[in-house]
Amino acid sequence: MSLNVFITGASSGIGAALANEFATRGACLGLVARRRDALDAVEAALPGKHHTYVADVTDREALIGTARAFDAAVGGTDIVIANAGISIGVKTEFHEDLEQFARVMDTNVLGMAATFHPFIAGMKARRRGTLVGIASVAGVRGLPGSDAYCASKAAAIVYCESLRVEMAKHGIKVVTIAPGFIRTSLTRKNPYQMPFLMDADAFAQRAADAIVAGVRYRTIPWQMGGVSSLLKLMPRWLFDRLMSNRKQKPRAGDA
Repeated sequence: MSLNVFITGASSGIGAALANEFATRGACLGLVARRRDALDAVEAALPGKHHTYVADVTDREALIGTARAFDAAVGGTDIVIANAGISIGVKTEFHEDLEQFARVMDTNVLGMAATFHPFIAGMKARRRGTLVGIASVAGVRGLPGSDAYCASKAAAIVYCESLRVEMAKHGIKVVTIAPGFIRTSLTRKNPYQMPFLMDADAFAQRAADAIVAGVRYRTIPWQMGGVSSLLKLMPRWLFDRLMSNRKQKPRAGDA
């Protein structure tokens, strides 16, 4: 049976790789992104016929409208992947960074909820469907200079957990995917070492397998799962010492 899959942030990086992976598996896609030119380029390279929508996940009404349009066009959505996200260095000490903080939270957390919202009623009526939140291992512990990003991904992890328990009684699965370092435009400017760096296409294949299987939580690559487990258990004094001199992600105003 062909799957109907809705993906936000589909014009590049992880979103584009997931679009290619699911299209190759025969899915009909609803692809959402802010840039029409990049979105059209992704769609043109995919096998099959798909639906594209230009929208920003922070524009809730526009996003809900596109979600409902896709759901009606395909007769019900099987998988919703809330992938849209931004990553930028944010430091609370700078007044100008407070606006960036709000932007990151609005996109990475509230945008995820707005992506899921319009599909839940239909999934409850059908008693099936899968909601997928793309989180990050950065949500496990707070990293210096990444105040907003780490906070947003920690919130995404806990949000998806809350939703997973709530939706289970309705036959709806909620899957949390926590990428490690994936080779995309978001990681290209990182000034620090990125252990177990993985190509986006390889990530997408493993993520799609986990999504179709309906796993609750999956870290990709698996090696970063071990790293995140160690970070969770690490005493605060040791974590603070190890991270005190870590290089930091550039802020919006940095060259």
